[in-house]
Amino acid sequence: MTPAEPTTPDGARPALAWLGHPVTVLSLIVLVLNDHVFKAAFPGLVTGKLSDVAGLVLAPPLVAVLVTLVVPRLRPRAVAALALALVGLGFAVVKVDEQAAAAASQMWSVVTGPSLIRADPTDLLTLPALALAAWTWRRARRDAVGRRAARLVRLVVLLPAATVAVAATSAAMYPDAIGATVVDGRLAAGVAFEAYPDDETRPWYTATSDDAGVTWRDPTPFEEEALRGRSRTTTGPEREQCSTASPQRCYRLSPGRIRVQESDDAGRTWRLSWEITERQRELLKARHQEAGPDGARITGQDLAVLDLPGGGHVVLVANGRDGFALRDADGGWRRIGFPDGWSSSSGPPLLDRISPGDRHYDPLWAFLLVVNLAALVLVVSAVRAARSSRAGRALPVQQGAIQVLAALVLLSLWRATFLLLPIPLMCWLTLQAGSLALAFWPRRSWRLPGRWFAEVLTAAALTATLSGAVMVGWLYGRPVYITTAVALAGLATVPGLLLGWRAARLVEPWRPPNEPPYPPAVPVDRSRPG
Repeated sequence: MTPAEPTTPDGARPALAWLGHPVTVLSLIVLVLNDHVFKAAFPGLVTGKLSDVAGLVLAPPLVAVLVTLVVPRLRPRAVAALALALVGLGFAVVKVDEQAAAAASQMWSVVTGPSLIRADPTDLLTLPALALAAWTWRRARRDAVGRRAARLVRLVVLLPAATVAVAATSAAMYPDAIGATVVDGRLAAGVAFEAYPDDETRPWYTATSDDAGVTWRDPTPFEEEALRGRSRTTTGPEREQCSTASPQRCYRLSPGRIRVQESDDAGRTWRLSWEITERQRELLKARHQEAGPDGARITGQDLAVLDLPGGGHVVLVANGRDGFALRDADGGWRRIGFPDGWSSSSGPPLLDRISPGDRHYDPLWAFLLVVNLAALVLVVSAVRAARSSRAGRALPVQQGAIQVLAALVLLSLWRATFLLLPIPLMCWLTLQAGSLALAFWPRRSWRLPGRWFAEVLTAAALTATLSGAVMVGWLYGRPVYITTAVALAGLATVPGLLLGWRAARLVEPWRPPNEPPYPPAVPVDRSRPG
């Protein structure tokens, strides 16, 4: 018997079914892999358009669900039509009109951080992907999500994942100082944007200075072409430049560092001229999550030496994400960051100071690490108590495996991108919740006294306090290195582990229940007859 149709319109259930359709979920997976794997490995036309196709399939059901959250009683057909129309019209306007693309970039930057959306009419060739989205709607509405648990899964898992995937599609607008040269007697600087600085299709922005780096202006077409045409390597042999007026004075960059050396004998011997120390560079890496593997985008990229008419010279150094550094004619060095309009920051960040707000997701990771260490104390204490009571023999192996997996997932959270952050976070929460439930599951043969709980909770609180103090210090740059902070946090766990281990003395060993008492046997006097 076919169930009766609802008497009132409800677009939420078909919209959730649309979001959970296999084709929609597949487009979500393709969008994630293409934006974060394939574009970096195979940049070009195919990977560029593939994101648009996947996004056009994924966006309409996402918009439909968001609309039904605001207007839950809207008719399903109206929800689908509105979602398809909004996505198609918005996509077309942004890809055709430059001003609309700029406005979308500004709006998206509020949601996801600095973003760049370009107007590209050729992207309109991917609009037929909306037909696939409409087809998935027709298939999904026949099997609307009715169970509350299924709807909850789609809201808690698929909706955040789809929202973040679509939000992260736009190219991140991270400026890189990559070029420094002299064009027609003027200093010229080059900046590249986007997340993949090695992509030759990245946009370039250049600036020229008429007063040896004091002020900057937009370059002429000749100056811009001269800078764009220069060869550049992001990681390779150091670059070296000498003064034309004084050939004996030369400067060079140290590979993998922000360090400039100078020579007064045409390069036969070198001495330090200016540098950002490795400790300072570590803090810069924490500020710039997009700094690349081992801070590859926070290194010296290029330098230029400009001779001044009245004698002396200046040196301009491009240092990737840290911006530019300039040596004045008097020999003093200063970091000048990016000229106005190239970066959202008002100037170069301080080298010896950092706060949790500058560290992206590091505060979340530090908090989870502290919680993980406190949970470890609870689990170890429970396992010890179970072993003392001769119950739960398999607990040490089970808990050891779970805690190892939780540690690996927590490690992946440290450098997870905003897009992938929910996945390991949910895995970690599941592992720790399961671990604690398994450790404290009530057993007939195991009774824990209240004093045991008091001591174990005190041990966990002590661990959270000591390790939390270490991680808060790390968030403020003391200590600088994460390996030192984790080692100190591990040592801070020892007192809590010892206290929790000692609490097992309060647990009585398990004994099998006594057999029912029988009446005492009556002795028989065998000396009497019969």
